[in-house]
Amino acid sequence: MSTAIVVGAGPNGLAAAAKLARAGVEVTVIEAAEEVGGGTRSGELTRPGLIHDHCSAVHPMAAGSPAVLDLELERHGLEWCWPEVDLAHPLDGGRGGLLVRSIEETAASLGEDGHAWRRLFARPADGFDQLNEDLVEPILHVPKHPLRLARFGIPAAMPASLLVRGFDTGEAAALFGGVAAHAFSRLDRPMSSAVGMALIVACHAGGWPVARGGSRAITDAMAASLREAGGRIETGRRIESLGEVAAADAVVFDLAPRHIVEIAGDRLPARTLRAYERYRHGPGAFKVDLAVEAGIPWADDDCRRAGTVHAMGSFAELADAERQINAGRMPERPNVLVGQQYLADPTRSAGDLHPIWAYGHVPSGYDGDATEAVLGQIERFAPGLRERIAETVTRSPAEFQDYNPNYIGGDIITGANTPWQMAVRPRPTLDPYFTGAKGLYICSAATPPGAGVHGMGGYNAARSVLKRL
Repeated sequence: MSTAIVVGAGPNGLAAAAKLARAGVEVTVIEAAEEVGGGTRSGELTRPGLIHDHCSAVHPMAAGSPAVLDLELERHGLEWCWPEVDLAHPLDGGRGGLLVRSIEETAASLGEDGHAWRRLFARPADGFDQLNEDLVEPILHVPKHPLRLARFGIPAAMPASLLVRGFDTGEAAALFGGVAAHAFSRLDRPMSSAVGMALIVACHAGGWPVARGGSRAITDAMAASLREAGGRIETGRRIESLGEVAAADAVVFDLAPRHIVEIAGDRLPARTLRAYERYRHGPGAFKVDLAVEAGIPWADDDCRRAGTVHAMGSFAELADAERQINAGRMPERPNVLVGQQYLADPTRSAGDLHPIWAYGHVPSGYDGDATEAVLGQIERFAPGLRERIAETVTRSPAEFQDYNPNYIGGDIITGANTPWQMAVRPRPTLDPYFTGAKGLYICSAATPPGAGVHGMGGYNAARSVLKRL
C-alpha cells in the first residue's frame, strides 16, 4: 500500500488526506497545533456560550465545492445555515447595497443599476455548477466549459475600478467593490474584479452560508471523513525537517511556500526554490471579536438581517484604503468586514448576548492597535454600538501569525493577490501542486484556487499525488 503524510490539518490538508485515504492510500496527517482546522476553528473567545469563528466565517464557495460534496461532509455532521440577507453594504446618508441569493431581489434593491447587475451576473449564476468546475482549477488548464468560462473571465480580468464604471449609482459600485476587496488587492489592478465576480456569482447560485456550530464543523467533518477511510491524525507535533517524513511515498504540505523552503529547501529543484522564496504575501488583518447585547444597532434595517456587513463606505473610499494598506500605510478608515453568523445560526448566542466577528484590512505586519479604527467604522453605520459591547477580544497581525504560521504578517489568505500570483501561484507550471521534487507536494491556500474553505487546493493536490503514485 502506498503511504502519504500530510503536514498541516487546515481544510486543504484534511481534504487532501481524505481524498487520498478514500483512494486506498495509507495517510497520516501531522498538525503542529493541538487541534485540527487551521484557519477554520471556532470557540468561546469573549463570553461563555458565545461561539466565535477564529478566522474563516462565511463560506460562499464551500457549499457547492466538489471536495465538500465528494467527501460527503453533511453525512459527517456538517449543516449549512443561511441568513435572510447574505450581505449588506451601508453608505452614509442611509443609502446602501443589498446582496441576496435572488438576483431579481438584488437588482430591485439597486434601482437604475438593476439591469446592469443582471447583465453581469445572471448568466454565470444560472450555470454556476458548470462554471465552478473551471473556477476551482488552476488558471492554466484546459477548460471543461470554455465559452462559459470566457464570458465570466472577461469582466473578471478587469480592474474593479474599471468594471464599476458600468454602474450609475454609488450603491452598486460600493456593493461590488466591497466584495472585490476580499482579495486584499489594489482595486485598480488587472484581475482585481475576479474574487468579487466569483463570490457574487456564488451567492446568486447558492447564497453565503455559515456552518451550524461554527466553522470548525467543516474541518471536524473533514477529519471524520478521513478517519472513516482509515486515515490518522497526530496533533501537537511540528515538522521541522524532511527527515521526519521522508519515509512516506508522498508528502503533502498544507504550508506557505516559505515554510516548505525551511523544511525541504535542499530537495527542491532550483526553479521551485526560487519561486517559493520570491512568493509574496499580502496585507494583514486586525480582528475584533465582540459580545454585544441585543446585537449591533445598525441604522439600516437590512444590516440587521445580514449575515455579513461591509462597513466600508463608498467605492472610492474603500479603493483608497486598499491602495494604502498595499503601500504599507494604515488608513484612517480601513475596510471593515462584520460577521453576524448568529442570525443564521442562533446556537452561537447566549440569550440576548450575541457574538460579533469583525476584522479590518491593515498593512502587512501592522504593529499598532486598530481596535478603535474598526469600531469607528462599524459605529459610523451603527450609532450607539459601544454602549452595547459587553466584551472585546482582539487579534493583531502578529497574533494571527502565531495562531497560524501560514498567515505571514497577518496575511489570512496566504498570498498577495497580484495579477501574476493570481495567474500562476505558487509558481509557473501546469501542475502547481507538484513541487518538482519526487514525492513532495503543496496544497495550501498558496495554490489554486486560492483562499476559502472549499478544500480544493487539497483535493486537487491529492489528484496530482494519485497520478504519480
